[in-house]
Amino acid sequence: MILNGGLPQVNMFSDGACSGNPGPGGWGTILQFTDAAGKMHEKELSGGEAHTTNNRMELMGVISGLEALVKPCAVTVTTDSKYVVDSITKRWVYGWQRNGWVKSDKKPALNADLWERLLPLLERHKVTFCWVKGHAGHPENERCDALAVARREKFA
Repeated sequence: MILNGGLPQVNMFSDGACSGNPGPGGWGTILQFTDAAGKMHEKELSGGEAHTTNNRMELMGVISGLEALVKPCAVTVTTDSKYVVDSITKRWVYGWQRNGWVKSDKKPALNADLWERLLPLLERHKVTFCWVKGHAGHPENERCDALAVARREKFA
């Protein structure tokens, strides 16, 4: 469906999982798009790492979903990660970037490498973030969690 100034509308759902934090982790993402004929298309993506953190997996889910889009889109990202949502919507990440990836408490901002991948994607796409409570029955969030856990288990 075309909305938001002519951009295709995509709904993205994303979640990360980690055992040990750090430890083996995985991420899962679902992309949904309705074409001009009204038919919904859906794509599932997932990945993982042998030694990572939950926040890195949360970021990788969002990054991988946005990277999979071949043209600029209006994207609604639904995630249970307060870390991702608050860092962007409260604009903390832009301050960290401006300060050379140092936070206001003078400690290094974590995951700067992933934030540097995500920020250009936020410029390419018109992205809105929506937070949902994890493990609370949200169907797509539960599916993303299952994808993330399945990928995490491959490294456990």
